[in-house]
Amino acid sequence: MIQKRRLSSEFSPFSGRIHYFFRIISMTIFAERLKSILDFLVLFDQCKKNLILLIDKFDLLPLPKNKNMKNLILGITLFSSVATFAQIKTPQPSSAATFEETVGLTTVKVEYSRPSARGRKVFTDVVPFDEIWRTGANKNTIITTSDALVFGKDTLKAGTYAIFTKPSRTDWELYFYTSTENWGTPEKWEAEKVALTVKAKALAAATPVETFTLAITDISINGATLNLSWGAMVVNFPFTVLTDSAVEKSIAQVMSGPSASDYYRAADYYLAAGKDPKKALEWINKSVELMGDAPFYVLRKKSLIQAANNDFKGAVATAKISLEKSKAAGNNDYVKMNEASIAEWSKK
Repeated sequence: MIQKRRLSSEFSPFSGRIHYFFRIISMTIFAERLKSILDFLVLFDQCKKNLILLIDKFDLLPLPKNKNMKNLILGITLFSSVATFAQIKTPQPSSAATFEETVGLTTVKVEYSRPSARGRKVFTDVVPFDEIWRTGANKNTIITTSDALVFGKDTLKAGTYAIFTKPSRTDWELYFYTSTENWGTPEKWEAEKVALTVKAKALAAATPVETFTLAITDISINGATLNLSWGAMVVNFPFTVLTDSAVEKSIAQVMSGPSASDYYRAADYYLAAGKDPKKALEWINKSVELMGDAPFYVLRKKSLIQAANNDFKGAVATAKISLEKSKAAGNNDYVKMNEASIAEWSKK
């Protein structure tokens, strides 16, 4: 019995090491399984995002109502998610495009995706007639204009819009939609969000257009044409810009001489740079004259320029007016500055 106990005690440290070793292995396996679960959760979240992307990439029509078709799309999406999770990069079926044109003094920018026919019959297999279309693929086609665009007798205000169209065999309707964050046609079409609707005749393309193309053509200083072409069809939406009125306004402003703010900035620079104080006083007086009822900060600047010309009596008088307007405006900083200057200049 004694010999057996000795033998057991001799081997007990070794047994403990084996037990510790297996515990380490078990913890490692548990950590790997936990990591797999976390990876799956991340993958599942990616699947949800890819569902939208998949529909936009491979199906220009609305999501089918058929349950089996929905399950099929979801299955394909899961496969797509695995590819995304593995960081495999593949080209977009509908390439993204952005272009910008200057028409007169107006800048027009268009951002869209360009689906291709790829053997399908456009406006039959891909986009049906007489239904509102996103006018491209993926995210909505976006147009941004710096100034108003005039289509016939109707004016589109400056801003950013989503472009939707309703194609038909004979003519098209073009909608400028104020909500730009939809993917595809909005689930609920809100007529009040249509800023402008324009109609144009559908024309036959000289040669078939494989990839959907948007362009601004026939550019002049007074207008241009928004051109849509795909398949055997071309549609032109001519528009004009208000170049003449903008130029006339600019001419009138320049020819009428500098503005009150121009005179103020010139006077302020001369004072700060220590340049001719008499010229600075001439400009600040002109600024005050054009403003009519000059604000407290302009009068404060005038008092400083008067002091720079050693006209301390005039500086005090102007500073007092600025002080009262500063109090009325509730600007304590200018109240303190005016009070300090009045006290200083009154001793001169």
